Amino acid sequence: MKTLIANALIIPMDREGHFVVGDIGLDGPAIAFVGKKDPSFTADRVIDAQGYIALPSLYNSHTHLAMGLMRNYKDNEPTLQAWLNEIFPIENKLVPEDILVSSRIGIIEALQSGTGFFHDMYFKAEATAQAVKESGMRAKPGLTLFGDLADSQERLKRWDAKVLPLIDDPITYSIAPHAVYTCSKETLRFAHDAAKERGVPLHIHLSETEKENSDCLFEHRKTPLQYLIDLNFFDGVSAFLAHCVHLSEEDRKLLKDLPAAVVHNPSSNLKLASGIAPVATYLEQGIPVLLGTDGASSNNNLNLIEEMHLAALLGRLSSKDGLPLKPYQVLEMATSSAAKAFGIKGGMLQAGFESDLILINTKKAHLAPLNDPFSALVYSVQGSDVEYLFSRGELLLEKGRLTRFDLPSSIEAINDAWADIKQR
Repeated sequence: MKTLIANALIIPMDREGHFVVGDIGLDGPAIAFVGKKDPSFTADRVIDAQGYIALPSLYNSHTHLAMGLMRNYKDNEPTLQAWLNEIFPIENKLVPEDILVSSRIGIIEALQSGTGFFHDMYFKAEATAQAVKESGMRAKPGLTLFGDLADSQERLKRWDAKVLPLIDDPITYSIAPHAVYTCSKETLRFAHDAAKERGVPLHIHLSETEKENSDCLFEHRKTPLQYLIDLNFFDGVSAFLAHCVHLSEEDRKLLKDLPAAVVHNPSSNLKLASGIAPVATYLEQGIPVLLGTDGASSNNNLNLIEEMHLAALLGRLSSKDGLPLKPYQVLEMATSSAAKAFGIKGGMLQAGFESDLILINTKKAHLAPLNDPFSALVYSVQGSDVEYLFSRGELLLEKGRLTRFDLPSSIEAINDAWADIKQR
């Protein structure tokens, strides 16, 4: 289907400060033109976007989608480890149907706040992949590994039997060893070898807390990053490193030369008292930084627009030289930089790029006057201001209405699942 989006304030994300008021033509999964209307373009559908900002749809580069089941549960634990001690027993009770209904809710929440892609790390991922197929959005589920080598080998066999048949564009995957403190040395090597052999990236939590660092230094005499480097974890494989709150100065020097990107999760790091990642410093040093929500049980939502806002505010505190993160830098973390890191021809509104975009209603009291649209997107826009979301040219959110999911029945299903889990 050909769609004409007319009269929008367009943020192409091709360079800082650039925006244009004009039209966008979508020819199925590809953008046909941006700016001035092509007179030869005949649209099947026209959306008058006057009063709307057009922006590439957002990339959530680290999440645990199905953990929405534990939303608003055990929220007052003082540290990450104390919180995990409460969460892991619940996770041990989960069956694929639980993960399916929670993944659906997570996808709905993501779509309603402008996210068109998520990078996931969770188990029984066939359920998440099924929910993604139902949704029409992009995603990269991860083969999540814990423990020893034998367990990881069994997880890979299960993945190949149950999940791999569901992997098909726009669903791709990664290999996701949980962390250096939950995976044996053999498992970390196994994860690397599997990723390299299959041509997929790695996804791991890294230096999330001071305890993780101190434990690794005590056991291995190295920081978590240096420990992974010694295991050749980055040899011939790209990697997504979630959190990176406590990288040492030497770590940062090493990281900028590795095929890896940091994924900043500000809400989760604050809620679990993990710290504030010095994102402005990372960017100054040439380290790619993306943005994630983490799971809804440690956030407690999947609203990436809220993460942009928080990242910008925290960037003012974490930069050693006092330079704040610019709104455009934060937008890059959630769009163009992420698309580049994941190898997707998206994250920008340009002819030939993927028809993945959102329309944000600016006719709201909290957005008047708009003044600088880049500042507005980072500091003022709310997730609920997103009214349209296109994925490969298909409308998944239209005037705030979901086109593929029924919200009331999805809410009922997850509430029923949680009630059942508590009885197990």
